[in-house]
Amino acid sequence: MKPGLLARARRWCTAALWATLAAGAALAQEGAQRPAFNLEVRAPNPVRELLERHLELQRYRSVPDLDEAELTRLLRLAERDARQLLGTLGYFAPQLEIRREPAAAGAVPDIVVAVEPGPPATVTEVDIGFAGDIAASEEPEAILQRARIREQWLLPSGRRWTQEAWNDAKSDALRELVARRYPAGRIGFSQADIDAATQRARLGLRLDSGPLFRLGEMQVGGIERYDPVVVPRIARLPPGTIYDQDKIQRAQLRLVGSGYFDSAFIYVDPAADPNAAPVQVTVRESPLHKVVLGVGFSTDAGPRASVEYTHNRLPGLDWRAVTKLQVDRKAPFIATELFAIPDADGWRWGVAGRIERVDDDELVTHSQMLRVGRTRSEERIDRNVYVQYDRSNVRAEEGAPPPADTGDGTAISANYVWNGRYFDRTPYPERGFAIGAEFGAGLTLVGSRSPFQRTVLRGLQIVPLASGRIQWRAEAGAVVARRSARVPSTQLFRTGGDTSVRGYGFRDIGVLQPSGVVGPGRYLAVGSIEWQQPIRRGGVDTDFEGVVFVDGGAVADRVPDLQDVSFGIGTGVRFRSPIGPLQVDLAYGLEARRLRLHVNLGTTF
Repeated sequence: MKPGLLARARRWCTAALWATLAAGAALAQEGAQRPAFNLEVRAPNPVRELLERHLELQRYRSVPDLDEAELTRLLRLAERDARQLLGTLGYFAPQLEIRREPAAAGAVPDIVVAVEPGPPATVTEVDIGFAGDIAASEEPEAILQRARIREQWLLPSGRRWTQEAWNDAKSDALRELVARRYPAGRIGFSQADIDAATQRARLGLRLDSGPLFRLGEMQVGGIERYDPVVVPRIARLPPGTIYDQDKIQRAQLRLVGSGYFDSAFIYVDPAADPNAAPVQVTVRESPLHKVVLGVGFSTDAGPRASVEYTHNRLPGLDWRAVTKLQVDRKAPFIATELFAIPDADGWRWGVAGRIERVDDDELVTHSQMLRVGRTRSEERIDRNVYVQYDRSNVRAEEGAPPPADTGDGTAISANYVWNGRYFDRTPYPERGFAIGAEFGAGLTLVGSRSPFQRTVLRGLQIVPLASGRIQWRAEAGAVVARRSARVPSTQLFRTGGDTSVRGYGFRDIGVLQPSGVVGPGRYLAVGSIEWQQPIRRGGVDTDFEGVVFVDGGAVADRVPDLQDVSFGIGTGVRFRSPIGPLQVDLAYGLEARRLRLHVNLGTTF
C-alpha cells in the first residue's frame, strides 16, 4: 500500500475509534442521568422530609439495570423500612401505602409513598432507678443528686415520645450523674416499651454510678518559668475533695485568670483509684512580659483608652506586677499592684498604689492611694485585710479652693473587706444572692488629727418568677468622725451614674454646699429594684432580655437628711456578650428632670 493511503487509513481508523468512544460515553451519561424510577413521598412535612432523606429505596433510583422482579422486592422491603423510620418520630400505627403508578411505554415508572402518620406515642410512665454508690448513699449530696436527675428529666409523662428526645433525655441524665461525685457513671439499662395499639410509651432507665470519687495528689505538667506550687495553690483542689466537674472548671478558670497561664486543662481519669484519683493538670505559661491595649466607652466617662503592662516574675521577689494607665474624660488614672504567690492557706501579700484625677463637672479631685495588705480568694468568699494611705486634693473647676467639707484631706486607715457570692452560676446568674461588708478605722493627718470609722454594707438578690426574675440591690455606708475632721474624699460617698442611680450623671448625687457645689457626704443609701424578662424567639430564650427598673439614692452629712432620695426610672436591654454582660438603659431622673442613656459592659457588685 502506498504511504499516503496508509496514512489516510490510519487517520480514518483513529477518527472512527474516537467517535465510537464518544458515542459510548454519551450513552453511558444518558443512562447515568436517567433514574430507574421516580419517588414521591406524600406526607406531612416532618414525615416527608425524614422519608425523602433516609428511605432505603432512594439508594436504588440510580441503579441502571433494575428489573421488574427486583423493583417489586424493593417495594416490599420499603414498607418495613418506612415504618421503622416513622417509629423514630413516635408514629407506630401509621396508614402506609407504597404503590407503583402506571407510566407510559418507555417512561420511568413512578413510585408513590403515601403516609397518614396518625397520633404520636405519648409518655405515660417513667421509671428512673439507680445502682452503685448513689443508690445506697444517704448523704445529702447524693439524695439531692438523685432528686435533681429525676426533676430535670427531659421526657416526663405527657410528653410526646421520639427517638431523638429519648436519646437526649438519657444523655442529659447521664451528664448530670457524671458531673459530680461519679465520673465513672454509666447507663446500666434503658428501655422504651411502646404500645402501638394505644400509642403509650413506658420508659425505664437505670443509672449505675459506680464508686464515689475523691481527688488525689495533683500532677502538674508544663511548668518551667514559675514556682510549681503556684498551680495547686491557685487551683484549690486539695486531696480528699469529692469529684465535681463544676469545681474543676472553676479551678481551670482561676488558673487562666491568675495571669500566670495562657491555658490550663485539668483531667481526672475515671478508671483511676476512686479513693485518690490523681488530678492531672497541664498548663501553658504566659509570657514573662505582657502588654495589653484597650479601648472602651461608657456614658459616665465617654471614650477611654488604656495600656496595661504585666511582669509575671519580678527579679528578686518572684512577685507579679500589673501596671495600668487609663485615659478618659472623667477619671484618668495610673495604678500598679504587686502581689505574691498564695501561701498554703490561700493568703497572699500585696502592695498597690494609685494616682487618679476625678472631674465631676463641679469639683476636680486629685487623689493618691498606697495600700499594703493580704487577700484570700475562696470558692465563694473573698477577704482583704490592709493598711491604706489616702490623700485628696480638691479644687473647684475654675481652680479656686473648694468650699469646706468637700473631701480635701489626708488619712491613714486599717481595713477589712469581706464579699460573698452565692449564685447558681456565673457570669449570668438566674437566682441567688451576694453580700459584702467593709470596715475601716483610721486617723486624719491634716488639720486636727481626728479618728474616724468607716462602714459599708451592700447586698444583691435575684429571685426567679413565673415570668422573668426580680433583682434587688442595696448599699449603705457611713463615716463617723468629728465634724471638723478632714476625711479625704476617697473615704466619703457620692453616687449617680451607670452602675448606681441611673437617670443621673456620674457622681451627680452628693451634699449640696451653701456655695451651690455638690460635694461628697458621710452617709450613703442606695437601692434598686429591676424586673428582668428574657426575650424569646420561637419559644427559645435568646441572649437578650428586657428590663424595667427603679433606682433611688441619697448622700448626706446627717442621717435624717437621707430621706431626700433622688429617684430614677427607666427601661433597658441586656445582652449576654462573649466578654460579659452588656447593658443599655434609658432612664429618667425625677429630680434632674431629664432622660439619660446609660451604657455599661460588665457586672458590678
